[in-house]
Amino acid sequence: MPRNDPTDTGGLFIGRRPGTGPLKYRGSPERGGAGRRRADAALAAAVLVLVVLLCLTLWGPQPAAWLWVGSQVDYQTGSVSLGIAVAFAGMIGTLMLTLAVATRLDRAWRILRRAAGHEQREGVLVRIFAVTAVVAGLAFLVWFFLLAGPAPTVAPR
Repeated sequence: MPRNDPTDTGGLFIGRRPGTGPLKYRGSPERGGAGRRRADAALAAAVLVLVVLLCLTLWGPQPAAWLWVGSQVDYQTGSVSLGIAVAFAGMIGTLMLTLAVATRLDRAWRILRRAAGHEQREGVLVRIFAVTAVVAGLAFLVWFFLLAGPAPTVAPR
């Protein structure tokens, strides 16, 4: 493959964008004892559970909380537009904040996995985000079609 292949250079031209190069390690790290590796693996599992829970909040609790805040703004000011704007801005803000925290936790998870003796070069945040989105979507469909039912004009009488 040529040296200027876009999949190799990470972009449009011959040079690679800063920070997109493949990981290169200086050497093999010193391995900790078996107890230390078990402790690192347990801590990595705890961080992974925390990332999953954090991503799950993006699909239910956070939007519901901001819709409640927006309704309170609407009630206090009498402006539906302001309530919607506050709810939307709050949802976007907490989404960005949550993903920033999740990214840092994902980086910590990779380091803990390496310390536990695993060859961990990539994070798991993208997969967790995708899986939690699918789970939340399926949960919504189950709620909508089985528990709440469609709108009264569509439901049989």
